[in-house]
Amino acid sequence: MSEMDELPSLLLIDDDETFTHVLARAMTRRGFAVSVAHDAVQAMSMATANPPEYAVLDLKMPGDSGLTLIRQLKALDEETRIVVLTGYASIATAVEAVKLGATYYLAKPADADEILQALERKEADDTIPLAANPLSVDRMEWEHIQRVLKEHDGNVSATARSLNMHRRTLQRKLNKHPTRQ
Repeated sequence: MSEMDELPSLLLIDDDETFTHVLARAMTRRGFAVSVAHDAVQAMSMATANPPEYAVLDLKMPGDSGLTLIRQLKALDEETRIVVLTGYASIATAVEAVKLGATYYLAKPADADEILQALERKEADDTIPLAANPLSVDRMEWEHIQRVLKEHDGNVSATARSLNMHRRTLQRKLNKHPTRQ
């Protein structure tokens, strides 16, 4: 048995190759045998061959979302500790991720030490204080609209339909300057 076999296994799943490269190095230095996947299909192939003890996954990737992947990883090994790491943080997706079996949910940017602390948790901790400077509701709305607009290649009508919002209302919101955090 090699030394790598004795280290806890960690599967990093994120479509950002630079981010996964940096995080993989940091987590290797912290004592993990790290594997990296850049989409759900690749991740499930790797996890099926060798179910990881730990997984850090991005919520939004090409193909299946990270939420779908949580269920699949838990089906392989109920004991896998999963941390969802995303730039699209919301209360709804955090609740859904935990219901599906994620141990913890972190908003990007998160450093390796924060991720390590989240991985060490056996279950969610509701005593953790909220961030000192959480985004305002107006700012979160602005950022959400911008993401959806980008997903629709700048098409205001398609964005309005996707947001279930009148096109003129969306145009008024887009003409306002973004609110400060």
